[in-house]
Amino acid sequence: MENYSFFDNVNQFVSQAAGYLELPQGLLDQIKECNSVYQMNFPVKLDNGDYEVIEAYRVQHSHHRLPVKGGIRYSMAVNEDEVKALAALMSYKCALVDVPFGGAKGGVKIDTRKYSESELEKITRRYTTELIRKNFISPAQDVPAPDYGTGAREMAWIADTYSSMHTDEINALACVTGKPVSLHGIRGRTEATGRGVFYGIRTAVDVAEDMESLGLTPGLEGKRIIVQGLGNVGYYSAKYLQEGGAIITGIAEYNGGIYDPNGLDVEEVHQLKQEKGSILDYKNAKNIQNSIELLEYDCDILIPAALENQITAENAPGVKAKIIGEAANGPVTTEAAIILQDKGLRILPDFYLNAGGVTVSYFEWLKNLSHVAFGRMDKRYEELTNRGMVTAMEEISGHQLSETQRNSLVRGAGEIDIVNSGLEETMMNAYYTIWEIMKTKETGSLRIASFISSMEKVASAYTSRGIFP
Repeated sequence: MENYSFFDNVNQFVSQAAGYLELPQGLLDQIKECNSVYQMNFPVKLDNGDYEVIEAYRVQHSHHRLPVKGGIRYSMAVNEDEVKALAALMSYKCALVDVPFGGAKGGVKIDTRKYSESELEKITRRYTTELIRKNFISPAQDVPAPDYGTGAREMAWIADTYSSMHTDEINALACVTGKPVSLHGIRGRTEATGRGVFYGIRTAVDVAEDMESLGLTPGLEGKRIIVQGLGNVGYYSAKYLQEGGAIITGIAEYNGGIYDPNGLDVEEVHQLKQEKGSILDYKNAKNIQNSIELLEYDCDILIPAALENQITAENAPGVKAKIIGEAANGPVTTEAAIILQDKGLRILPDFYLNAGGVTVSYFEWLKNLSHVAFGRMDKRYEELTNRGMVTAMEEISGHQLSETQRNSLVRGAGEIDIVNSGLEETMMNAYYTIWEIMKTKETGSLRIASFISSMEKVASAYTSRGIFP
């Protein structure tokens, strides 16, 4: 792994997918490369009076659509290669789920646990200022979002910094998504990626012929699932999957994991983590000090929801799951993917499965541009219309509905209902599209089918603009 390149790994998949397409070499080269790479180093004054120089990046992979879109992560693992790879995956992800953005990514090389809130705010605001100076952030050019190590708090700081420097821009708050609802964020964004993982896996396990080939029954009910990472994505993925009938048998964190074949209560484990900073010593669960070992435990579905390069050529032979849902970005290396595919596993690729975040970010961006919340103008009208229909049905049938039944039928759709409906539709449509490509082109891989679908759309965007005839 010493010479491993995440960006090269992504481009290996692109090259494989290109074998199924007839693209000019120049166009293929353009699709592969990052259009803009910005590395910056800036000083920040710490609470103790000392100064520290912070290393950070913003990469814009493809301008075939504008604005470009991609999260900002805070991690000591941040480097140019990683950010380039993640920016590329964002391009393909947006194209796959028909979100009209190009791909981008940002990273700040820090360990958030070592800084106070005031220091993190200084770092975030200075990083934003650097992006503004180079036109690497704006509602029309580049729209960041949360990623590993960041959340609504950081997005609020970014939005405020940008707005304060663009006081005459009416759409300033659309410069970033994942903001708090109080700052014109959107309901459902926090849990969007995890909910998207749930929709994607649920759709996949409902395909009877695929489940038969894997020796599984269709549906989520009773499926044994191990989740690596109980951050935002892992927590909501596990939560919704458990509510859907699955059994969460194992959860792995960076400082240890737990396993119970009878199932873990996701909410209780999450609460334990919040209180003690660790999930170890949960009830009757078995503690696993080296949590990476959990990836090789027996289960039906394995969900790596932490960082990249978790399943490699070294541990892939020991993976016993039938389905791997890549909730994280790049958790399975190219070599590992070949090994797993040869074993007959089904991999739900990252840039499909974790597309829920960018999908709902798109909804937030639209909300900010339109300056009105979804459902605000028609929710009450829908309720009045539905109430009239229900009353007419009761009069015709002579049967009075219960209050619960009436409320269920009358209720108009609010913002969260519209967001979740749009996300579910997006994830289901995208899955059936790549599943059909996998079957018709005989790729043997949903990942290659996903790249084919994405590359066709990116190539079409370039050629339709006359850049490549």
